[in-house]
Amino acid sequence: MNAPWPVVLTDGEVTLRPIKLRDQRDWREVNRRNRDWLRPWEATVPPPPPGIPAPHRPTYRQMVRHLRSEAYAGRMLPFVVEYEGRLVGQLTVAGITWGSMCSGHIGYWVDRGVAGRGVIPTAVALAVDHCFRSVGLHRIEVCIRPENIPSRRVVEKLGFREEGLRPRYLHIDGGWRDHAVFALTAEEVPEGMLHRWRRQKPSAPHK
Repeated sequence: MNAPWPVVLTDGEVTLRPIKLRDQRDWREVNRRNRDWLRPWEATVPPPPPGIPAPHRPTYRQMVRHLRSEAYAGRMLPFVVEYEGRLVGQLTVAGITWGSMCSGHIGYWVDRGVAGRGVIPTAVALAVDHCFRSVGLHRIEVCIRPENIPSRRVVEKLGFREEGLRPRYLHIDGGWRDHAVFALTAEEVPEGMLHRWRRQKPSAPHK
C-alpha cells in the first residue's frame, strides 16, 4: 500500500509541502542559521567499527532524492514547513509500516525565529490528520529526548500519550540518547487533531 503522495497541507499561515531540489538554498540557509540550536536534537550516524570507513554525509540532492524515493514507495512523507510563505523547517513521517501495524513516526525541526508561534503544533496536527484520514495509518509516534522541553510541549499540547522511555534509542550529538515515546491512535482523535488544536490554541493578540 502506498501513501498518497505528493500532497500539500495548509492551515492559515502554515503549510506542509513536499521537499524539493530547488529548496536547497533556503533549506541550507535556515539549517545553517539554526545549527547550534538544532545540534542537541538531530540524529547522527555513529562511528563505524574499526577498519570500516566512516560513511559520507549525503549531499542535499542525495537526501532529497532518497526522501522522495521513500515517499513514492509508501514508506515516508517528507515535508518542508512553510510559515507566511517562507521555508522555516522540516517535518517527516517516517518508518511507515503497513500490514497489521499501520503505523509511522513523526520527526520535525523548525527555525528558532518562529518557535513559540504554534507553527510546529499546527504542522504536526496537519500531518496526523492526513495520516489517519487519507493515508490509512492507525498509530503515530513521536520520540523525543527528555531534555528537549520545547518539543515535549508540542506533543503535550496536542494530547499525545507518553508511553515510556526507550533507553539509548538514537545516536545524537556524539552518543546514544534516551528518548521518551509519545503516541496516538486514530480512535483518540475522532474529531481530528487540527480541530482539537484549534480549540485550545491561544487567540492571536489584536493589533
